[in-house]
Amino acid sequence: MQNVLEQTWFESNQRYLSAALQRVQTLLEAHAAKGQIDAEPSTVDSSWSVSVEGMPGPSALETVCALFDLSPFERDILLLCAGMELNAAFPGLCAEAHHDPQRAYPTFGLALAAFPEAHWSALSPGAPLRHWRLIEVGTGGSMVTSPLRIDERVLHFLAGVQHLDEHLVGFVRPVMEMKPGELTPSHAALAEQIAATWSQASASPLLPAVQLCGRESADKRAIAAAAAGILGLNLYEMSVHALPTVPYDLETLIQLWEREAALSNSALLLDCDDTDPADKARENLSGRFIENVGGVLLIGSRERRQARSRLLITYDVAKPTRQEQRTLWVQALGNAGPSLNGQVERLIAQFDLNPPAIRAAAGRALGEASPSSPSAQTDPELAERLWEACRIQVRPRLDDLAQRIEPAATWKDLVLPDAQLRTLREIAIHVRQRTKVYEDWGFAAKSARGLGVSALFAGPSGTGKTMASEVLANELQLDLYRIDLSQVVSKYIGETEKNLRRVFDAAEGGGAILLFDEADALFGKRSEVKDSHDRYANIEVSYLLQRMEDYRGLAILTTNRKSSLDDAFLRRIRFVVQFPFPDRALRAAIWRRIFPEETPTQGLDEVRLAQLNVAGGNIRNIALHAAFLAAEAGQPVEMEHILAGARAEYAKLEKPLTAGETRGWNGARMTG
Repeated sequence: MQNVLEQTWFESNQRYLSAALQRVQTLLEAHAAKGQIDAEPSTVDSSWSVSVEGMPGPSALETVCALFDLSPFERDILLLCAGMELNAAFPGLCAEAHHDPQRAYPTFGLALAAFPEAHWSALSPGAPLRHWRLIEVGTGGSMVTSPLRIDERVLHFLAGVQHLDEHLVGFVRPVMEMKPGELTPSHAALAEQIAATWSQASASPLLPAVQLCGRESADKRAIAAAAAGILGLNLYEMSVHALPTVPYDLETLIQLWEREAALSNSALLLDCDDTDPADKARENLSGRFIENVGGVLLIGSRERRQARSRLLITYDVAKPTRQEQRTLWVQALGNAGPSLNGQVERLIAQFDLNPPAIRAAAGRALGEASPSSPSAQTDPELAERLWEACRIQVRPRLDDLAQRIEPAATWKDLVLPDAQLRTLREIAIHVRQRTKVYEDWGFAAKSARGLGVSALFAGPSGTGKTMASEVLANELQLDLYRIDLSQVVSKYIGETEKNLRRVFDAAEGGGAILLFDEADALFGKRSEVKDSHDRYANIEVSYLLQRMEDYRGLAILTTNRKSSLDDAFLRRIRFVVQFPFPDRALRAAIWRRIFPEETPTQGLDEVRLAQLNVAGGNIRNIALHAAFLAAEAGQPVEMEHILAGARAEYAKLEKPLTAGETRGWNGARMTG
């Protein structure tokens, strides 16, 4: 039915436009004939008026005149320019009216002479024709003799053809229509509230801009599209980085967008999510755009922005609630949901996903079922595939900001004193039971501070800090990302905080384990403030600790010098694990576990090997070097291969291999 109505309107609009062009043609013919043809308004308007009858809605020409407040004379100028493109008779008529075959084009002087109700102001820069760029004035001897041409976007609109202005391609892109019923209830309510805000302010000359603040661009985009849809508006999106820096170009973009918004009945979402508040030039540019652009404007931003004079109404966009996420999972899983026996709650507790991510994860897990596997209702591996699919959903955000480590170590690979092992297991418990204790048992309602799980791993290099992080990642089935703080810390004030914000914001959705290595680059004895950089370093440290306290996953700091950290900082970290340099007993235990079961060995004496006074990381290097030597010789790993590996490692450490460390190695040839 809708297509039939559209076709009926299109055909009626063509008849109406043809009649309007015929009227202008008659006026031109009369002017060219010096009044010998009857061109009285009552005569030339009669057939045009008849064409209005039976139209299912306003014609495109009437719409343009109403939108841009065109006078009858300005309307006729627009039709004159349109006729040049749509009616083959117009160029000849223009040449005849000009009495010059070389001037087969419309001019303002011709319009002044040929059309009724003429007024000179029609071609002023502030008048609608030029302000809205409905026509273009070419080069010529004077304003009245210069050729006029209709803008292509306006011409197509008059003909009943809708398309995005080609001058805006690359600046804006359409956003898929979203109905309130497709959103979660909290987001749908927000969309309705935004639409009501615009409706109430519709009489204002400049509508208030609506600011959507939050971390999830997809959620903000969906809410904006639904709010626009409630009012029957199309939604386009523009990145703040697309704004031109030259003032004239920015003003041109604003005019073109305002015209497009009027012609296509559209709203604009300005995406400011990736802006850096410290980039003052870009901030000022976006501020000028927000202050000056008309129409329905939304702004997507992570942080709240301030407007200079335009009314700016801010709404905070939170992730879907736990209940809404549960509903989304049930809908996405369909018949497979009831068989998961509480696994959906485990997913919700760990992964804070938006609706598209939930649907994508569910689709991936269900689609990966083997053709020979049981039905989805009884698939025993579905829960694990869902968990892995959720991890994959959140990876792209972090992969560009940190190094993902594939964890291989397990508890049996970790050699530490019992106290440290016990603390590590308690860390895993805190992460695993975080949602139950905070949300279900009400601790979060008592206080919102310190809900993140943070840990400091302190000890010399090679004592197992990174391995312990891998063990926790394996235990919790979470991704592990390493962030080198020595690379994050910047000499430019504010840059370090910006870099840390990007990491934490990217990690929030999946609760990955964040391993901040080389914490000494940021932490230290900061009690003595000497200059502005020292003061800002304190701010950066405080920011890192605050984000660690709020982070829904596990954040680990590593340091080789715990003594360099202020006690005030240490008090804000929940777990502190001291990784000691291994004594002889621990080194023997490491040697017993260092070779994989598949590695052939012969005559190894762990007690003798433990005499090597090195940390676990060095022991692994020695063992690996020995394995390569043995493989090349076609032999099992023996003491002599380890001796060669020890010499290579000690040379790298620039320390001597003493006789006491190799005393009693009777199975090794001590020369060579």
